[in-house]
Amino acid sequence: MNSTFELPTRFGTQGLGGCYAPETLMQPLLDLEAAFCAAQADPAFQAELQAQLRDFVGRPTALTPCPRLASHLGLEALFLKREDLTHTGAHKINNAIGQALLARRMGKREVIAETGAGQHGVATATACARLGLACTVYMGVTDMARQAPNVARMRLFGAEVVGVAAGQGTLKEAVNEALRAWAGRCDRAHYILGSALGPHPFPTIVRSFHQVIGEEARAQVTELGVPLPDAVIACAGGGSNASGLLIPFLDQPTRRVAVEAGGHGKALGEHAARLEGGRLGVLHGCKTLVLQDAHGHTAETASVSAGLDYPALGPELAALALEGRIEVWRASDEEALAAARLLCELEGILPALESSHALAALPRLAAEGARSVLLGLSGRGDKDLGTFAERGLSP
Repeated sequence: MNSTFELPTRFGTQGLGGCYAPETLMQPLLDLEAAFCAAQADPAFQAELQAQLRDFVGRPTALTPCPRLASHLGLEALFLKREDLTHTGAHKINNAIGQALLARRMGKREVIAETGAGQHGVATATACARLGLACTVYMGVTDMARQAPNVARMRLFGAEVVGVAAGQGTLKEAVNEALRAWAGRCDRAHYILGSALGPHPFPTIVRSFHQVIGEEARAQVTELGVPLPDAVIACAGGGSNASGLLIPFLDQPTRRVAVEAGGHGKALGEHAARLEGGRLGVLHGCKTLVLQDAHGHTAETASVSAGLDYPALGPELAALALEGRIEVWRASDEEALAAARLLCELEGILPALESSHALAALPRLAAEGARSVLLGLSGRGDKDLGTFAERGLSP
């Protein structure tokens, strides 16, 4: 590599992460690692990335105080890091624009992606339209039905959306199909993986492009002249949003909490909570905490939130959780829905159902003595209006 950057291939004492990929993908993954390290060291690439984040994505995003909700919960202060205010309405655009620039740098004119809640698909389609790249997005048919507005947006931006009917028709199956497609077209296509998982170097690349969330938030708190919060909290599916917010606070004396999908029950197949219910295993190219049955088969998952409905936790977050450097909690479907309504009514902000899981954990933080909290609002809830209506949360 023509750079001084070296990426971690494994995380933590149990060696999570790694690269469990078919032989056809090994050279493309090595090429991707080399290209990313070179781009990280290239002032021209970094300048273009910063310009796109500023002029197209809309960074820095706001740090919004929520005094009415804070008072209701018994907190002294609550701040939302507003990734819902980015172009496309979620944090996913940070990684999508970064990897699209990387694809163009590598001479790849075609992009493949997967999506669950649709926000990564929308962000990738948007970035590809911006940079003139062809785009194909794989999405489970179950998620296509519950996230129809995002499917329409992807197609308006020129992307081909391919429905995946296998299995549960959710994010796991979409990742399977995207990886297969990339294996057949890796000579001309780049795979923009949407979360901090998959074979090395994807977990580090995705986290790196999302660290802007936490770095901005720390700077904004300092500019306000207030102490760092007692707790920093974010929802966690694969881990792109949580790692982007929490990892920049690892050196600070503050609680760091990631909230998983507790679904509608405690039994395997009724939730997507990997820390309590998962075991070490390999899924989609990396070793991490995976929900599995007694025979080691990947379990089905359940969540009202399409973006959290995934059976594995990203390897870096999993390693940090196993080492006690971050806490991982769960929130149920009903708790998330109730928290979304509360934010709407008290602050006039409509959160995505993914972010609502972090909101649902605020009462526990307050009960455990936190006085000030910084919460990553990963996306806006327009895409979830159909689900809100089905659950009786809208007129």
